[in-house]
Amino acid sequence: MTELNLATASGIKAVMARYEISQAKKKLGQHFLIDQFVLEKIVTAAEIGAGDFVLEIGPGIGGMTQALLNRGASVLAVELDKQLVPVLRELFLGEQFEVVQGDILRLDLRELLNAKNVKVVANLPYYITTPVIFHCLESGIKFQSITVMVQKEVARRMSASPSTKDYGSLSLAVQYYADVELVANVPSNCFMPRPNVDSAVVKLLLLPTPRVAVPQDALFKVIHAAFGKRRKTLINALDSEGIGGGKAALAEVLEKLGLDPRTRGETLDLGQFARLAKEMSYE
Repeated sequence: MTELNLATASGIKAVMARYEISQAKKKLGQHFLIDQFVLEKIVTAAEIGAGDFVLEIGPGIGGMTQALLNRGASVLAVELDKQLVPVLRELFLGEQFEVVQGDILRLDLRELLNAKNVKVVANLPYYITTPVIFHCLESGIKFQSITVMVQKEVARRMSASPSTKDYGSLSLAVQYYADVELVANVPSNCFMPRPNVDSAVVKLLLLPTPRVAVPQDALFKVIHAAFGKRRKTLINALDSEGIGGGKAALAEVLEKLGLDPRTRGETLDLGQFARLAKEMSYE
């Protein structure tokens, strides 16, 4: 393994100079973590230890990779930047490390990952955060955990509770699959180059089965309709999407479920949305 500390500005600059990398690629959302304390928080939250198998998405210069390998893990990294792939291979030559060049969203994760008990760890580019998380959640692979650095606003939305301003479709979609833990807030000065927003580390612990037993399409049709027009009452929001057979029928359903007809979607938890979807006869 390289003697450089890849979680420091000096270490990253040294690698960039050695391999003639002029700058981080803005179009790929590259922001390299340069805070060792934050890095340790991530690998500790992910409970990385000897013998673990980790899928790392977007390793960049390799700061996170170095920390994972130092904990005794085997790492399979997926990197989109073709220029960085040979760099990573050389930096971690002889280690329990493999890197695949490609777009994680275009890869079949079942085919890529033959091992069981995989943990996902990533410092995700902001522009693909949500698609990548759902690519993992919907893959059918029972990851041990998914620990990712995301935009702070997205982290708040993922972990939000009913009747809060951050609560919405994303909160419900993530919590359908997993328990969500907000691990740490990370200010923008922990990265090079410095992004315009702060970040946060989130850990997802996947549930053995989805949190509610209701057809997924039916559930999220109701959820998306409810949050499509947040200022409308739930009855008006669903009716405007042609769901429920009219306002009178919707009012009867809400009454049956013990919900105020004037309620808004943002006040319902996942269980209430599941019962509502079942009553809408989408089964």
